This record gives sequence, C-alpha cells and structure tokens, in this order.
Amino acid sequence: WLPPDNFQESPATALAHRTSPTNMGLALLANLSAYDFGYVPAGNLIERTRDAFATMHKLERHRGHFYNWYDTQSLEPLLPHYVSTVDSGNLAGHLLTLRAGLAMLADQPILAARWLEGLDDTLNALLACVPAEAPDALLRFRQDLESALADRPSTVPAARRVLERLAENAAQLVSGLDGESRFESGSEPDAWARALDRQCRDGVDELRLLAPSSAMPDMDAMPTLRELAVQGVSSARARMEEIAQLALQAGEMARMDYDFLYDEVRHLLAIGHNVTERRRGYDVTEHRRDASYYDLLASEARLAVFVAIAQGQLPQQSWFALGRLLINAGSGPTLLSWSGSMFEYLMPLVVMPAYDDTLLDESCRAAVRRQIEYGAQRGVPWGMSESGYNTVDAALNYQYRAFGVPGLGLKRGLGEDLVIAPYAAALALMVEPEAACENLQRLAADGILGRFGFYEAIDYTPARLRRAETSAVVRSFMAPHQAISLLSIAHLLL
Repeated sequence: WLPPDNFQESPATALAHRTSPTNMGLALLANLSAYDFGYVPAGNLIERTRDAFATMHKLERHRGHFYNWYDTQSLEPLLPHYVSTVDSGNLAGHLLTLRAGLAMLADQPILAARWLEGLDDTLNALLACVPAEAPDALLRFRQDLESALADRPSTVPAARRVLERLAENAAQLVSGLDGESRFESGSEPDAWARALDRQCRDGVDELRLLAPSSAMPDMDAMPTLRELAVQGVSSARARMEEIAQLALQAGEMARMDYDFLYDEVRHLLAIGHNVTERRRGYDVTEHRRDASYYDLLASEARLAVFVAIAQGQLPQQSWFALGRLLINAGSGPTLLSWSGSMFEYLMPLVVMPAYDDTLLDESCRAAVRRQIEYGAQRGVPWGMSESGYNTVDAALNYQYRAFGVPGLGLKRGLGEDLVIAPYAAALALMVEPEAACENLQRLAADGILGRFGFYEAIDYTPARLRRAETSAVVRSFMAPHQAISLLSIAHLLL
C-alpha cells in the first residue's frame, strides 16, 4: 500500500517500484481530498489510510525518519540509506494535516457533503469519452442524478433509494445486461464506467454498514457518525474508535528527531544525512551529515522548519535564520530561491497557512507573475519546476531534475533549458487561479492530457529535440505531481 513513484507510457512502458516520504504523504492527502470531493466515502478513506499505515510501520526508519527511497515490492530501503530533510518535513506536515482531517470525520454527515457532485464529476468524465450515442443505462443514470441534484435527499432512506437506483444503472453499464451498454474491455469509457459503478456501490455499502434499516433511529436529517454512535449504532462506535487510532498513529509518525540534522551555530537544517552507502560493493555505515544547508525562505524546506518549530524540536530562531535575499525580477520584490522553480515557492502552501500582504505571500505571487512573463517571452505555456525531461537512461527511463525561471534562482544556467510541467501550473491555482486555469486549458488543448491526467512535462529545449521538432511530450505520470495537482485544485475549490 505504497504509491509507486511514476508510470511512463513511452519510450518504454514502465512502473517505478519505488517511493519516498513525500510520495507517501501526498498519497495520504490525495485520499483525503478524494473524500472531500465526494469520490470515495469515509469508509474507503479509512481503509486506505489503515492499509497505508500498516505498510509504513513495516519500513525501516532512522531516529523516526523514513529513508529517502524504498522498494515498494520488498519494502527494503534503497541504497544509499539517506535521510532527506525536505522529504521528512513534507511527510510530517502531511501527516499532521491528515490527522486533522481524520478528526473531523466524526462530525461530518455519514455521506460526504459532495457525494452527489462526486458522482456527477465521474459521470461527466465518462460522458466525455463515450461514443456519440450513449447507452440507455447511462442516459437513465444521468437523468436520475440530475433529479437528485435538483432535489437533494436529506435523510438516510431517501439517500439510500437514490444510491440503489444509481447503482442499478451503473451496474448495467459494466455488465451489459441490457444488451447494449458494455464498453470495450480496457477502454477509457470502460474504465470510467467501472469507476462510476464502484463509486455507487461504495456509497450503498457505506449506508448499509453505518445506517442499517433495522438499527436506524428516526432522524430528520443525514446523521453524523458521532450522532449514530451516541444512538448506540455499534458500527459507528467501532469507526469512531478506528479514526481515533489512525489519528494517533499519524501524530506519532510525524514525530521525528531533528537534532542530528540541525546546526546549532547556523540555526539551519542540513540538506540530509547519510546513514549507509555502498562502496566497492560493500555497505558502509557512515552517519555523515551533509555539509550544505537549507538557508533560503523561498524553499520547499520551510515546511520542515515550520513543523519542527511547531513540535518544539527547533527554536523559533531557525525560521528567522532562513535567508531573505530580495530581487526585482520585473514582477515586484521577490524572495530569491535556488532554482527558480514553482515547487520551491508554492509546494508548502498545500498544507501551510498563508497570510496576505506578507513578504512570503507577495513573493509567491511575484514568482508566479514572473513565470507567466517568461512563458510569454518564450512563446510557450508557463510553469517551470522540477520534473522529468526528454532524456532517458539505458533502461529508457526518463530523467528528472529541477528547472526554473532565470531571475528567480541563484543557480546558474537556468535559461539553457525550457521544460514546462503542468503540475507547476496547477500549483499556481492557489495563487493566481484564473491565469493558472487558462494555462491548464491551453495545455489540454495542445494535447498534453493523457488517460491518467496531464503528462509530466513538455520539453522545448532544442538540444534534446529531433530535427524539425519544436517540442517533446514527456509521457509519464509522476504520482506526487498528480497528487499535488489534486490538492491544489482542492485548495482552490473546497
């Protein structure tokens, strides 16, 4: 129950059986967002969290920190055994956010507030890829769903009737009982039809578990989990207990020892710590802290500092030790970053509080404006960040590194590469939603949407293109970048 790092379609189909602390944390929050959007009921969220935690507890750790990479099949840490400060900070922040989200489940209606809208989203995804003439079962499903959205069921019996009718029509889409509804197996319409069927069945199962007709008290509105537990519904009580246990585990795993990463003279965290590396075929235990430090506020590492201070593990002075070098990149005073990437400026905003009219807030907005300006200057969509690019290794796997906009980063040579990552534009939804939405629509119109979402990147760098090519699509899907996109959309809409 660990997310793979990425799946690539070409030049060779491959699934990367490795994962990182950041990947794990983002996957947990993606599940929470799926619940918030109404795509999965609380029971599925809890099941996924439980299974993920059970797997995470099996992983070897160092002083509370998960290692930088694990094999998702053997669960062994990959060499070198390395503790990454930024990855640990990301996971800790994500676990604490998840803990708060889990704690809120008890006082939410037993069907998520957007359960109908969630079904509608899945239905629209299916309708977008079906043939011109939709099957009768699909048309009936759409009609029933539109009626439910217009006159929302407010009680358990009413919601049960709606879900059972929708589930019946969705089942026909998958099974083809009416003789015309079955889509070609493995096709995109088939995948969405099965997703719709599963979503309906999950909703029905949720009500059967928490609100069986024989045990339901009389209620005029959709009850919360806590209300059912107070009324003596045993399944609701059991779920309350499991939620409390999962929230406790999230808090415990978020607790990590930062002493060996912290420089008390500089008041900074090191980039990371080498525990074990391989030399001449032998594993060598080293315990060596990196000689470089995260020393800029405009960095994804500020989340690690923020969390560690909040947990009482670092002094507040650590926050003020982060560098605040200011530049004017043509879009207003901006904090300088290392590589000028969207990730450095905006990634922490997924879970960190933001405050208007502060230096950090203004810098994030100015960085996005500069990214927009640079895209227009180069005549391409905008959004540069760390991503895959159009170079492969001997095994035909895409390579990965940081890209950014000149003028925003200290790193030299930023103007030599031009790689646009759709997830970077998605991150900007939290700061400049209208411009980011237009940019994403442009990318979609350019054919950068694949079966699982936006492809990883478009590489416009001439040195990596064939003759007569103007760009190359990096046809892979990075699990963390897909999760970041979903969380950014949730940040904007929910």
